[in-house]
Amino acid sequence: MGDYFSMLKQDVRFKEGLKACMNCGVCTAICPAAEFYDYDPRKIVELVQSGNNEEIEGLLKSETIWYCGECMSCKTRCPRGNTPALVVMSLRTLSMKLGFFTESEKGRQQFAIKRTVGENILKYGYCVASYAVSPEMHREQGPIWEYILKNTNDVYERFGGHVDELGEGPLRKIPDNVRQELINIFEVTGGTDLFDTIESHSRKKAEEMGLQFENEGIKNEYFNEVFTANKKKHTH
Repeated sequence: MGDYFSMLKQDVRFKEGLKACMNCGVCTAICPAAEFYDYDPRKIVELVQSGNNEEIEGLLKSETIWYCGECMSCKTRCPRGNTPALVVMSLRTLSMKLGFFTESEKGRQQFAIKRTVGENILKYGYCVASYAVSPEMHREQGPIWEYILKNTNDVYERFGGHVDELGEGPLRKIPDNVRQELINIFEVTGGTDLFDTIESHSRKKAEEMGLQFENEGIKNEYFNEVFTANKKKHTH
């Protein structure tokens, strides 16, 4: 077993987020996620603050750390200046680095986020590029999304958009040199390595689950599994 508490202390977000928690519970009272999910930021901070590596490992492998919406409501209310959301960020990153994220349903979804939102940033310069969203994968959006995709230029021109063109407005093309800057930022800050780590551990989990895994794209069994899986046991 690793010294997870020491690993967490190396993360600047952990240092900034956990100062002197007195377990008053104000963070849980204000937390939107706690209202719906089986999630209690006070308990998370209490557990981490104990330094018990066995319990921290359990947390790193759990669903719990993936419920936080990172809205930072906890930061605005804590009388001691703690930010449980930053502690959760640190836990999530460590979970991904160690491969523990593949042990939970919500954790495995990080692979889907990496293959969609993450790669969109590097490929298009946008977190969500409307033309890269598949209607088949988002039935909840109804028929309007398919219409927008078929009539993208017409729809966005009405909003001053320049679809895949240099200039201003929605869906404008991000210049190659700017996208290269984003790629460089990812490399310097460790984002590229983290992406590779997510891929590596996800591949191992796919093999363990007996699911097809492709090096690129979203048309593979493992992606479909983590994208659609829902135990329906996450909320109160």
